[in-house]
Amino acid sequence: MTTEPDLPTPNESDPLPDLETDSRFPSGPWVGYFLQSEIPPGRHPMELHLTFRHGVVTGEGRDFVGEFLIRGRYQVEDGKCWWTKRFIGKHDVTYQGYNEGKGIWGNWDIPPSWRGGFYIWPEAMGDPTRRTLHESIDEPVDKVIVSEIPAEVGVGA
Repeated sequence: MTTEPDLPTPNESDPLPDLETDSRFPSGPWVGYFLQSEIPPGRHPMELHLTFRHGVVTGEGRDFVGEFLIRGRYQVEDGKCWWTKRFIGKHDVTYQGYNEGKGIWGNWDIPPSWRGGFYIWPEAMGDPTRRTLHESIDEPVDKVIVSEIPAEVGVGA
């Protein structure tokens, strides 16, 4: 388990914070889901607002459990990410994952025995889990060809 070092607190008076420029880590709205086999089992949506700055990820969000705060780290070198999701007035959940350019995927854990997978992505990217048709074309029909099979060439002949 990765322990979280002391992280700098963002200064609200910073005029233009140095946000991450790596396109895999855009600050702003993110969406996604986590999977769990415990009650209630299934795929549960999450809404997040994340800020990526100097290897530190912070943010807030909500899911069916409630509102939460995010505080952790990320590495542009290998895309590795880890953070704590702290439910306000409730429990903490640790997350570890990777960003390979299509969002962040990995595992969450609530010791001693609750764990599952997750996948989040920038909202502007659209849902990468849905199959979409990128391009299609309806070709015009120029001629209708009518073909008749001669009676003497029947099936089984």
